[in-house]
Amino acid sequence: MQNIAEHMEVIGADGVHIGTVDRVEGNRIKLTKKDSGEGSHKGHHHFIDKGLVADVEGNKVRLSAKADVAVTMEEEK
Repeated sequence: MQNIAEHMEVIGADGVHIGTVDRVEGNRIKLTKKDSGEGSHKGHHHFIDKGLVADVEGNKVRLSAKADVAVTMEEEK
């Protein structure tokens, strides 16, 4: 988690964009609101648990789950 920085792209194991890091809060990555989705999800911060982080590659945080699965594991606030 110490290698994860603001504005890094978060991608699934399949390389699909999930979000952009706003900041790290404890054991979670807080995503920017602009990547919060549409409808009832719009305007909320979403969080990714550190347990889903597989690797940090350059300016990207790669998760261990594919994007379509990872988004179902996000927490909203």
